[in-house]
Amino acid sequence: MSRVYTVAVVGGGIGRSHIVEGYEPNKDKYKVIAICDLDPGRRNGLADEFGIERRIENFDDLLKMDDLDIIDICTPPMVHYPMVMAALRAGKHVICEKPLVGSLAEVDEVIAEEKKSKGKLMPVFQYRFGNGIQQVKRVIDAGLAGKPYVGTVETLWRRGPDYYSVPWRGKWKTELGGVLMTHAIHPHDIFTYLMGEPKALFGRVATRVNTIEVEDCISASVEMASGALASFTATLGSADEISRIRLAFENVTIESDHEAYNPGKAIWKILPRNDATKAAIETLLAGWVDVPSRFTTQMRLFWDALEGLGPMPVTSADSRRALEIVTAFYHSSETREEVSFPVGPEHPKYHSWLPEGFA
Repeated sequence: MSRVYTVAVVGGGIGRSHIVEGYEPNKDKYKVIAICDLDPGRRNGLADEFGIERRIENFDDLLKMDDLDIIDICTPPMVHYPMVMAALRAGKHVICEKPLVGSLAEVDEVIAEEKKSKGKLMPVFQYRFGNGIQQVKRVIDAGLAGKPYVGTVETLWRRGPDYYSVPWRGKWKTELGGVLMTHAIHPHDIFTYLMGEPKALFGRVATRVNTIEVEDCISASVEMASGALASFTATLGSADEISRIRLAFENVTIESDHEAYNPGKAIWKILPRNDATKAAIETLLAGWVDVPSRFTTQMRLFWDALEGLGPMPVTSADSRRALEIVTAFYHSSETREEVSFPVGPEHPKYHSWLPEGFA
C-alpha cells in the first residue's frame, strides 16, 4: 500500500483549487488534515466543505504537528518567505504558490535552507501540465524540433478595480509586483521550460490600465542562451483573455492553446516542415497516455518525487529563473539598459526589485 502524506493548506483562496484539483483527485497519495486561514469564515467554510477537522488560525501551530508531512502555502506573496523558511526549518515538506519569495537574495536563502532541511520544496507552476504542453515538451526533448529560432509569449488578460479592491493587491510591499509578477510569470515559465535559459533581456513596464502602484503592461525583447530570440508582452487591459505561446524551430512551428488559465490542457498545434518530421512525431506520440492538467499532475509528480520515483516536477531553481526574469525586467525598464543572465549578488536589484521608496 502506498504512503499517504498529510497536508495542511494555508490560505483558502487559491488553496481551494489545490484541494479540488490536486488533493481530491490524488486521495490515494494525500490527506488534507488542516486548514489554516486568518479569516474564520473562509477557514471553516473550506473545512466544512471537504470534511477537514483541524481549523487553524496561527501558522506556527502547524510547525508543531508531528503528524503533518506537508505545508502548502497559498497566502499573499509578502508572507511566503518567512513561512517557507519556518516550514523547512521544522523539517516539513513545502509547496508554495508563486512568487516563491520577494527577491533573488531570498530565493538563494531558501535554496540554501532546503539543502539542510529533511523537507523538500516544490514551487507551484501548474500551467506546465496537461496533454498539450507535455506533448510539445516530449517532441522538443527528443530533438525532433531542431534548432530554436524565435518565440513569442502573449499574456493578454483583464483585471479591473474589483480585482484590486482586495487590500494587498496592486501594492509593491504586499503583492511584490503587477502583471509581470502575478500573471505573466506563468506563461514566461512555460516559455523557459520549453526553450531553455535566457541570456539577456531588454524590457519595459508601465501602469496604463488601473490606478495602482504596480505595473499592468509589459513588453520585452529576449535573447536565449541557444541564440533564439523572443518577445514577451502582457497587459491586464485586454477585452478578451488569452495566453498564447508560439515557437518557431528548424523542423516545426508550435502554437499553444489560447485558454488563459489552462493553456497546457488542450492539444497544441505542432506544424512539421516536412513529412519525415511529421512521421517521427506521430511515432513518438503514438499510444499517448493522458496527462491531467494543472495541479492534478503537479501534485501527483510531487508524490513521485517524495517517494524517489521521479524528479521534482518544479524546483527552487525553476523559481529562481522566473524571479531572475522579473528582476531583469524591472531593472531594465528603470535604467533603459539590457540585463544579462545569470543575475547574481553583485546586481543592484539582487536584494530587492522594488522601486526606491518601497524596498
